[in-house]
Amino acid sequence: MRHAKKRLQLNRFTSWHDATIKSLARNILISQSINTTLQRAKASRQMVEQLITLAKTNTLFSRRQAQKILGEHKMVSLLFNEIGPRFAKRSSGFTRIISVGKRRGDDATMVIFQLTEMKKKEAKPKHVKEGKAKPVQDVEKISEENVTEEKKPETKPEVSARPAKEQKPQKKFMGGIRSIFRKKSDSL
Repeated sequence: MRHAKKRLQLNRFTSWHDATIKSLARNILISQSINTTLQRAKASRQMVEQLITLAKTNTLFSRRQAQKILGEHKMVSLLFNEIGPRFAKRSSGFTRIISVGKRRGDDATMVIFQLTEMKKKEAKPKHVKEGKAKPVQDVEKISEENVTEEKKPETKPEVSARPAKEQKPQKKFMGGIRSIFRKKSDSL
């Protein structure tokens, strides 16, 4: 009898189920936010929270436990060096599930499964147009560089005098088959 053996089976055999959960856990650690179904997100939430709890302690034993689950040294170092310190102040609630809607094909509930403490993206500086004024410090640096650099005349590569080969148009594979299956109404 299967008393107290309840889990989200995901309609898979045991090894397939475990592989799916581990794959989702790896993907959430890499990209921090993924789109998946509600059942998969609920099933993988326990493993992700367990991994982040291990990462908070950062001992050799916890690294070996994470290595068992993740299977890659790069993933373990990412978990312990970047993700673990982010959640040092939190005791639980490392992930969240945000409902998106229903999937069109099979009406499965789709969600965004993400970490609560996301890595902030660095804002890239916008490109400065040449026509706009630059700060005074930058203008002084640029003027000093222009004085020291020698200007070389630009030379264009020579074009060879060989005539281009005439390329024959390629025959389309479907061209012959279409004529066989052409309907009478198409020829009107």
